[in-house]
Amino acid sequence: MGNATEASAGEIAAMRRALELAALGPFSPNPRVGCVLLADDGSVVAEGHHRGAGTAHAEADALDRAARLVGPHAAAGTTAIVTLEPCNHTGRTGPCAQRLIEAGVRRVVFAQSDPNPTAAGGAQTLRDAGIDVVSGVLADESRQLNRIWSRALELQRPFVTWKLATSLDGRSAAADGTSRWVSSAAARRDTHRLRAEADTMLVGTNTIAVDDPLLTVRHADGVPAEWQPLRAVMGLRDLPATKRVFAARIGDGDAGSVQLRTHDPREALARLWELERRHVFLEGGPTLAAAFVSAGLVDEIVVYVAPILLGAGRNAVADLGITTIADALRLRVTDITVLEPDAGDDPAEEPNVRLTLTPQTEEMP
Repeated sequence: MGNATEASAGEIAAMRRALELAALGPFSPNPRVGCVLLADDGSVVAEGHHRGAGTAHAEADALDRAARLVGPHAAAGTTAIVTLEPCNHTGRTGPCAQRLIEAGVRRVVFAQSDPNPTAAGGAQTLRDAGIDVVSGVLADESRQLNRIWSRALELQRPFVTWKLATSLDGRSAAADGTSRWVSSAAARRDTHRLRAEADTMLVGTNTIAVDDPLLTVRHADGVPAEWQPLRAVMGLRDLPATKRVFAARIGDGDAGSVQLRTHDPREALARLWELERRHVFLEGGPTLAAAFVSAGLVDEIVVYVAPILLGAGRNAVADLGITTIADALRLRVTDITVLEPDAGDDPAEEPNVRLTLTPQTEEMP
């Protein structure tokens, strides 16, 4: 059984490169994985990474590139550096462990063991084929890269990030209902960055009926991102097909939209899990937020706090049934970031603060 202490300095450096490659890939429903093939002298034969569901896995991508660049037997005798244990099952693509065996790879060094019971077991398959296997190299870094995917597999439901924007006194809208804009331009840009890390945007029917949002991911220059998350609407109310969330299609990378006709957060998440969704970005109003919080189905909270006071208006979250301070939902702060305005922003805007929190009972890897 190999372990991380058996990896060479060159293999560790190649694993860092594989992690960089992995980060290029989109998230969901598969993890982000990178692979580097090393020759005996430590030189790089080929690199690869996973580019999304249905495309070649990182190992297959690297093997295919090696064959194109060098020749059909280019991977024979190489060491495969992979950020995740090679898979051992046939899904949209074949098992990577078998591809490595057939390619003649002599050694495999991987970071994180596969937490997916359906795909796990690749390491043993490789060992049974006589391949030297080393595991656990930069495992913490790999787990961090895929922390939400790994946690979703443990939960057997999508990981839920609740995002809200609020005034300093906890209002998401003024007394007259206006809420554009509570947060700053810098905070809105940051929101789009976080949206891009999820595979599903979720709001309630009231948000669609009143605000008619597009629910897209856009770059800082306003151009839509190549990959768009699924736009999910939860609730029983009938909505016109002309609403932008249903009518718009943003390029070939658009995951489309769906209405989840339920008021039960667990039922909604179960449906999204069936659709192979692994990370829900919850941006609905206070009623929808309260439903998820009360059900214990919020795994992470991202709060943008603007330095304004409204005194009255809509609360950021509806009634949670908490009547005494002893029953308050306790949260653990995991990050505090000050978002400064850019040069092109309104000069009157003040910095916003982004707080990232998790319920104290939540255990993240």
